[in-house]
Amino acid sequence: MHGTQPHEPVAAVRTALSRAALVLVVIACGLSLRWHGFPLGLPAFVVKYGGSLLWATMVFLLVGVLAPRLTRLQIAAIAAAIALVVEFSRLVHAPWLDAFRLTTAGALLLGRIFSLWNLVAYAAGIAVGVWLDRLVALRRVG
Repeated sequence: MHGTQPHEPVAAVRTALSRAALVLVVIACGLSLRWHGFPLGLPAFVVKYGGSLLWATMVFLLVGVLAPRLTRLQIAAIAAAIALVVEFSRLVHAPWLDAFRLTTAGALLLGRIFSLWNLVAYAAGIAVGVWLDRLVALRRVG
C-alpha cells in the first residue's frame, strides 16, 4: 500500500501538465478563430459562439490545472459556476468594469454583451473539455 503513494503526486503533476498543454492549444484555436474567422469567410455564428465554446473549454482545463485531483464532474461544476458568474457579470455596469471590457483582454476574458445563448455555448465547451481531458487520460493509460 505504501508503494502506491509516491505515484499519486506524479500522476497529479502529469495530469496538470497535460491539461496545461491543452489550455495552450485551446487558446491558440480561440484566438485564431476570433482573428481569422471572418477573413476566412466563417459565419458570424461560428466565430461568436465557437469562441465562447473554446473559452469555456479553456476555463474547464484551467480549473483542472489548478486542481488536478478533482474529478471531471467537480471540475465541470466549478467551470460552469465561473461561466455563469462571468456571463451574469455582464449585466453589471461600473465605469471601471466597462472600461476593462473595452480592452482586448477584457473582451476576451469577460465579454461585453449578456446573452443566454452564451450559456449554451459554455455548456458545450465544458463538455468538450471533459471529452478532451478523458481522451488524453485514456491515451496516457493505454
